[in-house]
Amino acid sequence: MKAMVLAAGRGERLRPLTDSTPKPLLEVRGKPLIAWHLEAIARAGIGEVVINLAWLGAQIEAVVGSGVRFGLIVHYSHEPAGALETGGGIFRALPLLGGGPFLLVNGDTFSDIDLAQLVAGGLGRAALAKLVMVPNPPQHPRGDFALVDGELQPEGAPRYTYSGIGLYSPALFEGCVDGRFPLLPLLQKAMRSRALRGELHEGAWTDVGTVDRLEALNAN
Repeated sequence: MKAMVLAAGRGERLRPLTDSTPKPLLEVRGKPLIAWHLEAIARAGIGEVVINLAWLGAQIEAVVGSGVRFGLIVHYSHEPAGALETGGGIFRALPLLGGGPFLLVNGDTFSDIDLAQLVAGGLGRAALAKLVMVPNPPQHPRGDFALVDGELQPEGAPRYTYSGIGLYSPALFEGCVDGRFPLLPLLQKAMRSRALRGELHEGAWTDVGTVDRLEALNAN
């Protein structure tokens, strides 16, 4: 299995920090956020990672390089200015990810999610994706999806928030074409086909999406 780290976004809510530093290179507890992700991916036994780049991507590439210091082989998927949104970014990277399921990690989250356990569990029978869900944070009280007996549904209870980490099948993107498009409609389509699985993580997790949240992480 290979992994992908989403790292192309502009980070508007983290300005002015992200005017000169890409989100994944902002420091959390003494090292760049992306270093935490790459170390966790390596611990999970994954050897190859794709990182998508757009805003200040050259800085990320300069810091991460070939990935050798993380025990990884790193490939880069370059996107145009403004990036391709999550769906378009993943789709463009599929040729680098191979034909099987892959691990996806959103580059602006911070957590203690056990990636090794997630990878070992696999996608599950007939699933197009399996998402790690977390209790709803204050900024997102309604959550994203209902999790019922391991299946994600658009409505129902209890509802949880997508952590930005999951396992994906390339088949989720069947029929897509290269360009800018979001991921959510593809997940909603998979839900209608009962092909979207989920599991709950109740440990540490933060969406590092604002300066306040970044400062709170570094204060602890």
